[in-house]
Amino acid sequence: MPVPSARTLFVTTALPYANGPFHIGHIMEYIQADIWVRFQRLQGNAVHFVCADDTHGAPIMLAAEAEGTTPEALINRVGESHRLDWARYRISFDTTYSTHSPENVELAQAIFRALRDRGLIATRTISQFFDPIKGMFLPDRYIKGTCPKCGAKDQFGDACEVCGSTYAPTELIDPYSTLTGAKPQMRESEHLFFRLSAPEVVAFLQQWTAQPAPGQTLQPEVYNKVQEWLVDGGKHLNDWDISRDPPYFGIEIPDQPEGLSPKYFYVWLDAPIGYLAALKKHFDSGAAGALGEPRSFDEFLSSPEVEQFHFIGKDIVYFHTLFWPAMLHFSARKTPTNVFVHGFITFKSEKMSKSRGTGISPQRYIELGLDPQWLRYYLAAKLNSHVEDVDFSPDDFIARVNSDLIGKYVNIASRAAIFITRHFDGVLATPGESETDRANRLTIAQMEAEAARANYEAREFGKVLRDVMRAADRINEAFDAAQPWVLAKDPSQRDRLQTVCSQALQGFQNLSVLLAPVLPDVASRVAREFFGLDRDFVWSDSWKEPAHVNAYKHLMTRVEPKKIDALLGIEPAPAPAAPKGVAPAKPKAAAAQAGATSTASAPGTSPITLDDFTRIDLRIARIVNAEAVEGADKLVKLTLDVGELGSRTVFAGIKSAYAPESLVGRLTPMVANLAPRKMRFGVSEGMILAASGEGPGIYLLAPDSGALPGMRVK
Repeated sequence: MPVPSARTLFVTTALPYANGPFHIGHIMEYIQADIWVRFQRLQGNAVHFVCADDTHGAPIMLAAEAEGTTPEALINRVGESHRLDWARYRISFDTTYSTHSPENVELAQAIFRALRDRGLIATRTISQFFDPIKGMFLPDRYIKGTCPKCGAKDQFGDACEVCGSTYAPTELIDPYSTLTGAKPQMRESEHLFFRLSAPEVVAFLQQWTAQPAPGQTLQPEVYNKVQEWLVDGGKHLNDWDISRDPPYFGIEIPDQPEGLSPKYFYVWLDAPIGYLAALKKHFDSGAAGALGEPRSFDEFLSSPEVEQFHFIGKDIVYFHTLFWPAMLHFSARKTPTNVFVHGFITFKSEKMSKSRGTGISPQRYIELGLDPQWLRYYLAAKLNSHVEDVDFSPDDFIARVNSDLIGKYVNIASRAAIFITRHFDGVLATPGESETDRANRLTIAQMEAEAARANYEAREFGKVLRDVMRAADRINEAFDAAQPWVLAKDPSQRDRLQTVCSQALQGFQNLSVLLAPVLPDVASRVAREFFGLDRDFVWSDSWKEPAHVNAYKHLMTRVEPKKIDALLGIEPAPAPAAPKGVAPAKPKAAAAQAGATSTASAPGTSPITLDDFTRIDLRIARIVNAEAVEGADKLVKLTLDVGELGSRTVFAGIKSAYAPESLVGRLTPMVANLAPRKMRFGVSEGMILAASGEGPGIYLLAPDSGALPGMRVK
């Protein structure tokens, strides 16, 4: 049997409603929970991470009817799209399921019976609107009319979008059914209520919200909101209507009097019970056992040492901090250890809205080839333990990814690895470092890991990433100060060269471990392909020294602004019309890609647009090695350090002007997005830039002092 882990956790996100594809707010919540779960797993804790589609309710029934299909077919189709998106965004659920399941029927009915036996279910006759054409009682959102407060027309049955007032649907002026347009009739029906206002329930909720579990508290914003309902002995709490009349797609309420029409659980009763149903499926399918859990579902769920956490949005606090713990407690079940609440995602500080063109489609994001780990990083950088909205700014997104991930983090590996693989066969060692300095360096790495551990645990992801990028800055600054490209020219500095580059790569491993919960694919590739491990990272790798490194391969690319424009539906600016009397330029074949220099520009060449120019990715490169090409009169083989873009090989026709050894260490601009060209001597992966005229002479271009490899030339 596996060695028991330090902690055992049961973690869920809110269940997505199965009436359509995910929006970006869903993805943010899954990413937040997934980062926390991956961190817990890195600590060696056993985590059972489950989710399910929320599949019941009138909207599902009506949407299926409108499509001419069944609710089951609708939720199955939507469920497939949800599972695809979970995989796309690397959400590591152990089990995903559906509330339309036998497990959920069994659990929902059992909890209802337990609450009824405790005297917490009451029967009352209520009056509500009925659509005589559709033959059904109307939920509030299917009734419209004139607002009784401000007179605005076509307002929903629960709130006015013009003045913000709330009211009962019976207060609407000239109400009508949005399903048929019929004037609704007022009819009576017997409904079942959970007695949330019962004194024993209020007393329990006052205790639970103060401290859900030993050592746990609700977020201050959540606690303060909950107290608004619990003050004055809970007199602001209303009993909860948990039943719905047919037709309704849901779970039938058991033990109803014979001869009467069946009644169904309101979707919000069985939806959170779906957490338990998914967990039961997780156990019954053997998935929990595969993770080393020897107990049964019932044993696991009743164990005091199992911690239960829910990640939710701020719009469903009422259900998760009042109804849900009360339902569990009074049905003799374990209550949540805590509920973690997040805010909404906004666009340029405004709430996202498809009608205003400010919605971001997670599906479109993937279709455009945007890396899901970019979004994971960007959202993590903005997430914290408070109930704050997270703003998506396109410019900030591009800047953070390109600057932090490419310009700082990936840059370390791409620059240091080339020296280690070329001069030391990939062996990492620090012969130029004293034992005291080495011990201090590893101690700092341990301290950084401990700070990250505490912040991850507290869901302060933004703090983790800020600390990581400060460390990346420190590593890059030390690397630049040591000038390994200069050390590589001096055989007497061999130990110093190996030490400098190995220190940088040990720091890179540290950062990779700390980023692993956020960038799981990148961290796995770094562990297995770059450092040659036969496993993914564990947390203690953050302060260990790697022994070997393989040749660097690209880990991430930069964000292309035009793809973000496409994501947001921004059309590219049209090309300017050709001047009067000038025919439009005809497409030309691509310029020769061999290396080196090009004299394609000639007087009279047709003008280009700014868009044409911005398609050329000009970068600063450092020449880290240069050698004559045997059998070629003009070519020099250059190895270039292009910063975050890694190492490039370019064949340049400059042998007549420059001795190869004189080129090492120089900075030069290059065309970085030129398609590779296979030559007799190898593959050329770009083009360096030089000036030439009618007479003899080739002159390499050089940037001003201060330029660094990877910088864009604009």
